[in-house]
Amino acid sequence: MKKMKRVLSIILVVAMVFSIVGCAKTQTPEEPKVEAIFKPGTYEGEADGFHGKIIAKVTVTETEITDITVEHTETAGLGDKAVEKIVLGVKETDSLNVPMVSGATYSSTGILAAITAALEKAGADIEALKNKEVEGAKAAEDVEKTADVIIVGAGGAGLAAAVTAHQNGASVIVIEKMPQVGGNTIISGSAFNSADPDRQATLEMTDLEKKTVEGIIAAEQTDPIVKEWQATLKTEYEAYLASGKTTLFDSPTLHKLQTYNGGDKQGKPELISTFTDNTLPAIQWLESLGMEFKDSVFTVLGALWNRSHKPVKPLGTGYIETYMNYIEANKNDIEIMVDTTAKSFIVDNGAVTGVNAEFGGAKVTLHANKGVILAAGGFGANVDMREEYNTLWPSLKNVKTTNQSGATGDGTVMAEEIGASLIGMEYIQLLPMGDPVTGSLSGNIEQGVQNRIFVNKDGNRFVDEGARRDVMTQALMKQTDAYMWVIVDQHSYPTGDTKNNFNETIDDLVAAGRAFKGNTLEELAAQIGVDPANLVNSVDTFNKAVDGTVSDEFGRTLFADKIDTAPFYAGARVPTVHHTMGGVEITPSAQVLDKDGNIIKGLYAAGEVTGGIHGTNRLGGNALADIAVFGRIAGESAALAK
Repeated sequence: MKKMKRVLSIILVVAMVFSIVGCAKTQTPEEPKVEAIFKPGTYEGEADGFHGKIIAKVTVTETEITDITVEHTETAGLGDKAVEKIVLGVKETDSLNVPMVSGATYSSTGILAAITAALEKAGADIEALKNKEVEGAKAAEDVEKTADVIIVGAGGAGLAAAVTAHQNGASVIVIEKMPQVGGNTIISGSAFNSADPDRQATLEMTDLEKKTVEGIIAAEQTDPIVKEWQATLKTEYEAYLASGKTTLFDSPTLHKLQTYNGGDKQGKPELISTFTDNTLPAIQWLESLGMEFKDSVFTVLGALWNRSHKPVKPLGTGYIETYMNYIEANKNDIEIMVDTTAKSFIVDNGAVTGVNAEFGGAKVTLHANKGVILAAGGFGANVDMREEYNTLWPSLKNVKTTNQSGATGDGTVMAEEIGASLIGMEYIQLLPMGDPVTGSLSGNIEQGVQNRIFVNKDGNRFVDEGARRDVMTQALMKQTDAYMWVIVDQHSYPTGDTKNNFNETIDDLVAAGRAFKGNTLEELAAQIGVDPANLVNSVDTFNKAVDGTVSDEFGRTLFADKIDTAPFYAGARVPTVHHTMGGVEITPSAQVLDKDGNIIKGLYAAGEVTGGIHGTNRLGGNALADIAVFGRIAGESAALAK
């Protein structure tokens, strides 16, 4: 469009030159004057994005948008891609008639609003720009391709599978229905659980933690595999005590038992064993690819133990960038196809041999020489599907979700259509940590379990803040308006530019009204509208439990620092749908099972699309470990299939 405009301008100039040097008496008809739609200049507009203010500076001539520069703090790999795509669309079309970017609605809305505000200052007819007809793109054509391994879904599990399949000699095609890679991984809090002797060596074992381990060893179990775990843990723990060590005890065996017990013993022991035995190797593999984790570990919400690893890069960007760096370096063998929606599996003599998909209305037929990996994620963003399977919670119709909009269970439906077994579909995880407006984890001010408490609208604590996620959410739902405040102090935010787990500084959150700051607890109470005496009492009794003066009234065992150093901070949270534990049933080799327990040849699965690992409740920090472990297993299994 713009090239055509420039060509026309050159033609007009040439025509004018010839009219001047030609016969002066000869008059040529004047070209029709193009009506001005902007007042030339550079204008600034501002609007709210997902993570804060978006500022757009728009430069225009009388008829054209020539430049747009943007300042923002949107999520790397997701929100920033939406900003880039919409800016490009506005510049190319000289209009506001550009589509939202799927999965990044808030960022899309924010950048369009900021550009609109700038163009209003330029005197533009905004409605005309919104309704301007734009020339359509060239229609997509049907395509047919073949690779050794076809992967459905470009989130953390799918990309881990792609890298591993290639490392095992396979060519790979990955399809993703969204316009960008990353899935839920890229917007996650990034915690990755694993026993890790080196990083845990700086932590001291508390008496309460010792009691926790002893209780797990002594608990009654019926499954023979789990009994073997207990016997192994007993041996490991006795050796630890005999060594005289005082640092934190941990092992894959303890991780197994906490995962199993934390899911009400509904997870499949053989899957849990494969999972926890491979978490540390998965971290080491990621590090071999260039990913960096911090040297210390912490306890993420609902993790139950101090084994959560945190990447150096914010959110889940480190995982996705690591995978994509490898894929870019091997792009001749690994192809990523975005905006490509899987529709059905190709089945030949009972074996899955490919995928039927669509791109822009055209057919995409993909053939797999060795295998197909399903890594399409869960169904947390599909309200109807949640309602269909939910039997454990009140209606979830009006509950927001932390998930990106593409988590709609398409892959689960595809698998069921060819006879795959589904397991644990009723197990839907809610968190007590949703943003009251968006339902996302963004804005959460907690840095870890040990240094914060929850209070309700009266200023009173109501639950063990180190408990399972479902236990905390159930307790929150019983509070007024199912609404709570997270309370922390300077131990969590030594300076105003200290960032939370979602790359947001506490000063920015306070400035945006998403968090509140007080130099005293009474001052903080006044700002958030809770009874100051109740808040002071809640903090005081918590602090006594920290130093062991009293036992915690809710049975909490995970502590670090007292909440006793100003400034004090508060952030509001509500229940939100976070994870779907149910899905396609798999073997420890990530092969998909049918309803009769037989392996469906050629089909593998990994990540949240699978079920049977986490039982009724997933431990915090186990998801990213799960998708890396089983993504790797699926990639290797498919690549080496015969």
